[in-house]
Amino acid sequence: MADIPFLERIPALVGMVHVAALPGTPRHSASIDEIVERAARDAESLANAGFDAILIENMHDVPYLRRDVGPEIVAGMTAVGRAVRSAARPPLGVQILAGANRAALAVAQSIGADFIRAEGFSYASVSDEGLFDEADAGELLRYRKSIGADEIALFADVQKKHGSHAITADLDIAELARGTAFCGADGIVVTGTTTGAPTAASDLESAKAAVDIPVLAGSGGAPDNLASIFAHADGLIVGSWIKRDGDWRNDVDPDRAARLVEAANGLRA
Repeated sequence: MADIPFLERIPALVGMVHVAALPGTPRHSASIDEIVERAARDAESLANAGFDAILIENMHDVPYLRRDVGPEIVAGMTAVGRAVRSAARPPLGVQILAGANRAALAVAQSIGADFIRAEGFSYASVSDEGLFDEADAGELLRYRKSIGADEIALFADVQKKHGSHAITADLDIAELARGTAFCGADGIVVTGTTTGAPTAASDLESAKAAVDIPVLAGSGGAPDNLASIFAHADGLIVGSWIKRDGDWRNDVDPDRAARLVEAANGLRA
């Protein structure tokens, strides 16, 4: 199993940097320099607030391509990642939507990141990008081995938000978590139904009881529900509440980020 440095303190807080729309995507408008500067500023705000790790994601590239995103996205995320790594020293992760896990791993390797977050790692599902009909675990882990990236941890989503999971409706969250761990994930992520929707404490509890790898809550974290999340999870990935007005589309609000860390520290104490 790869080392997961940000889990030296449990429960851990992972802050999202939602990268502005990259070249070639429908909402692209800013220059690469502007995109990089904004991402670095958000990362610095998260680091100053005391977050344990940072995760960069091409969230503004909506609507997303499925699996294959193009070299312009890989190049853009690499430029962003290098700037974020220079601006902030917490452990760094990469996610490239939608399910572009090999691209994320390549970016992570090139910028010295510590982990990736992967969609469609195990089992099939339906999302707004279409059918994820083939799980990615076999090819992705072989790719990680082939590029010498075994030290990069892989967190895999289980029943990810913005998806329909009727295909696996005969399996509960515990069985899906066990299957994902069996396929070689270093950790799993459990979410609510949409961006910003709270992760059900019962889902976290079931997943945590089923596996011996770290379990992170992947959506809906806020000061008023941290206690229920921390009761069952090893960490929280948060991207909406810490933004200005609690809207993921905005920049990180340093005050809100600091308030979330303060609430987390109180619970840890």
